[in-house]
Amino acid sequence: MSEQIKSAVCEFCNPRCRILVHSQDGRMIKMEEDKSHPRSATTWPPTEACPRFRGAEEFMVHPDRLKFPLKRAGERGEGKWRRISWDLAFDEIAGKLGELREKYGAETLACHGGTLRTTEWVHPRFMNLFGSPNHVSAANVCHAPCINTATALLGWPPLHRTFLRFEQASGKVTTGCVMLIGIDPPKSRPHIWKSVRDAKKQGVKLIVVDPRKTETAELADIWLQLRPGTDTALFMSMAHVIIEEGLYDKDFVENWCHGFKDLKERAAEYAPEKAAEITRIAAKKIREAARTYANNTPTITTNGMGLEQQSSAVAGIQAKFILSMLTGSIDVPGGEYVPGPARCVTEPEMDLSDKLLPEQRMKQIGIDRFKVVGWPGREAILPHVIKVWGKPFSVQRASATSHHPSVYRAMLTGEPYPVRAMIGIASNPLVTQPNVKLMYKAIKSLDLYVVQDYWLTPSAELADYVLPVASWLERPYLGAGLGTMDTILGGEKALPSKISGQYDRKTDYEILRGLGMRLGQEAYWPWEDLEQVFDYMLEPLGLDFKGFMAKGGYESPPRQYRKFEKMGFGTPSGKAELSSTIFEQLGYDPLPRHEEPHENPISNPDLAKTYPLMLNTGGRIRVFFHSEHRQIDSIRRRHPHPLVQIHPETAAELGIEDGDWAWIESPRGRIRMKAKIFDGMDPGMVHCEHGWWFPELPGEEPWLHGLWESNVNVLTDDNPDVCDRMGGGWPLKWGLCKVYKAKQY
Repeated sequence: MSEQIKSAVCEFCNPRCRILVHSQDGRMIKMEEDKSHPRSATTWPPTEACPRFRGAEEFMVHPDRLKFPLKRAGERGEGKWRRISWDLAFDEIAGKLGELREKYGAETLACHGGTLRTTEWVHPRFMNLFGSPNHVSAANVCHAPCINTATALLGWPPLHRTFLRFEQASGKVTTGCVMLIGIDPPKSRPHIWKSVRDAKKQGVKLIVVDPRKTETAELADIWLQLRPGTDTALFMSMAHVIIEEGLYDKDFVENWCHGFKDLKERAAEYAPEKAAEITRIAAKKIREAARTYANNTPTITTNGMGLEQQSSAVAGIQAKFILSMLTGSIDVPGGEYVPGPARCVTEPEMDLSDKLLPEQRMKQIGIDRFKVVGWPGREAILPHVIKVWGKPFSVQRASATSHHPSVYRAMLTGEPYPVRAMIGIASNPLVTQPNVKLMYKAIKSLDLYVVQDYWLTPSAELADYVLPVASWLERPYLGAGLGTMDTILGGEKALPSKISGQYDRKTDYEILRGLGMRLGQEAYWPWEDLEQVFDYMLEPLGLDFKGFMAKGGYESPPRQYRKFEKMGFGTPSGKAELSSTIFEQLGYDPLPRHEEPHENPISNPDLAKTYPLMLNTGGRIRVFFHSEHRQIDSIRRRHPHPLVQIHPETAAELGIEDGDWAWIESPRGRIRMKAKIFDGMDPGMVHCEHGWWFPELPGEEPWLHGLWESNVNVLTDDNPDVCDRMGGGWPLKWGLCKVYKAKQY
């Protein structure tokens, strides 16, 4: 067979680079950047610098990649497996799901998805057709709070942070100021980092909000080193200064904003002197930041997970958007662009949420408390969005998600009803989700646990069935209005997903279709594979998938600004809402208010006597993506060990030197990591890397690939009482811990 070249979309992390994959006889020869892709050659860094790109061939031929369906042959966690056929796997799993649905109701099934690792709409489609509202993921601490809050306030979210772009006018950037909150692009979003550095060269002001002195903070004009968990107080204080000094965009606020009077009263509670007591940022610096932000418009304000991963996430995110509204930076050149829907059948429209009956929606676990990211929030928001945009709005799989910690408690307690089965899809919850001890007990208690993945992860080792999923190299891609965007991006299937005698993998679409066809869903899975699905989704463009790819596989309509002047905003008031009528309708405070974190030296001084240090986690590791890629040798060599950052003063007091192994202990457990001495944070704080497991260790219990060794989620809390009361997110950016030197062996 002659050499083939396919243009694929890499899904090893979120930016979605287009890659040319050269192959022969089904085996990869090499990969290179696809320079025909409009973004890749201009705004994205060379792919050769990406360690995941360079490790793709190792990934494809790795001996530990799952190759065929497996069924548990011993006790759960014993590490004994038997290879079975796809048909037998589908028959047995579907049969057991049907029995459990008959016994407990459809809501007994939960589904856990990963972070954009697969075809996102397929999971909720299957769950909605099955009749269960209990789809969970990292959504509560990922993009969902930001996207859903933005939709409640603006009627459609500004562009996803992945696609930060600065407008050009006569060769000069039109953005005046960028504020980055809890995000360090050099480690997590290199394309954003390039654009920020380029903008800085043209005089754009940069404000960085982060408790750690990151590489991004070093570039900043103003670094706001706040106390973890105090973002809301900081932003409301900046809003107060902007209002008090008349620095706000009076035309936009008076004509296009709702709730200014109420906001002014609330913001007055956060004078810089008061906010300084809360945040530990000097009042003078808060005023400087507010003036810099308001006097250099339009602004772009982008957050990583620093806001989402707190128990006051939605309030902080709302306060962030309030600053954008006050400066008139919504849907204007150089500001926060509001794209609206794509022209095709979008991914959110494919999830068939309308097939989930209203009585089943109301069974969604957690919606009695955490409404913004659940069905109540979606149903409050949706009518106003449709009124303006004319298309249903669903935020990937995150718009109506169950509350993750509450679902696992239902597995253990049977309250509010029994959750007895779970399907895990390209996720590894025992490593990526909080309170691992509780989650471990919950998963072990299930009647049926099915995992679709690339590897036998610690979570997969506890499954009854493990199904091998085709990777991005082995399936086609169509990002059609993913989440909030009007962009459409396609990628070809580069390599075969099946080679006789070597491996037989299926896409997540084929897997869930295989189960759905056996569970009475035949009418809703008419397409045999993803290319046929993509043909259907592209019909409004008058193209099929092959035709779309032949035309370049990319559509990004020209930007149209100030659309609100003709359409209004998709909110109850028809305006951008400083004070949220949606939040008030759901029973929440319509305006942001600072709440002290539940576990720190101020709120819990007695506990702090035993655990005196603040635990911060979640900072990105440049070479990994969350819990992935630790078995790829070329990547692992670049970052072989889990690291805990400790201030030099604290390390000296504890007798810990750089490179020493140290124990980190919280009220929930302890782990060990290698010490990295770091002076860019408060001495009372430590930072632990996340996502650590050790594929090289045995998979059977008690090892579970080193699940308990360095997994920071052994330390984190997920008690619903300490989660964000609106969005349900759990605190990963603060907690209490103690650190002490580990014995050297």
